[in-house]
Amino acid sequence: MAHLFMLGEIALTHGVNKLVNGDHSLLHPFLMKHVSGQWGDLPEEDKQANDDALKNGGRLMSAYHLPQGKIWIVTEADRSSSTILLPSEY
Repeated sequence: MAHLFMLGEIALTHGVNKLVNGDHSLLHPFLMKHVSGQWGDLPEEDKQANDDALKNGGRLMSAYHLPQGKIWIVTEADRSSSTILLPSEY
């Protein structure tokens, strides 16, 4: 998978850490999808907004379903950091 942008510093919330029971390796496939532009379970207009943000700058967001629950990945507009969080933590 080609990387379309840099993730920057990766952080995860307490809720995500608890969701994966501390096994952060479970998150790697979803980070790889995010960085390659596979935005996951988002409405088409949000996917288009991400595609536009790749060209023009802007925040990027993906949503994925793990067996344990749903996560979001948000990369800041300046690509300095990406946060993995639960929707309830937004």
